[in-house]
Amino acid sequence: MSGEEVVVAAETSAPVLGEPMDIMTALQLVLKKSLAHDGLCRGLHQGAKVIEKHAAQLCVLAEDCNQVDYVKLVKALCADNNVSLISVPSAKSLGEWAGLCKIDSEGKARKVVGCSCVVVQDYGEESEGLHIVQEYVKSH
Repeated sequence: MSGEEVVVAAETSAPVLGEPMDIMTALQLVLKKSLAHDGLCRGLHQGAKVIEKHAAQLCVLAEDCNQVDYVKLVKALCADNNVSLISVPSAKSLGEWAGLCKIDSEGKARKVVGCSCVVVQDYGEESEGLHIVQEYVKSH
């Protein structure tokens, strides 16, 4: 894995089975599977510990983070430890994908907490989304 940054810009939508997945949908599935297998670290403190232990598989950073030092630190940690970095447009959507929300009776996310940095320590299980994310990281 390389320590380069990959910027992703796409709409947030629920995955639809049978259709070709875009990178955002694939990333969303990978994060949900990782969360289910307890392999997801949310926030700078947890993320930095995992990256420095060389246990990180992938780092996801929100572009709308307004702390310049935070962004610089995450990018530097990823570059120093050869961790792939993917950027997503919104901290709110990243927080939702990382499980920082309540799901109401209709299945909609409520009380979403923004998350600027998520580190995948364990992908959980093989999936189509994981293959798409890995190919995307290799090609960028």
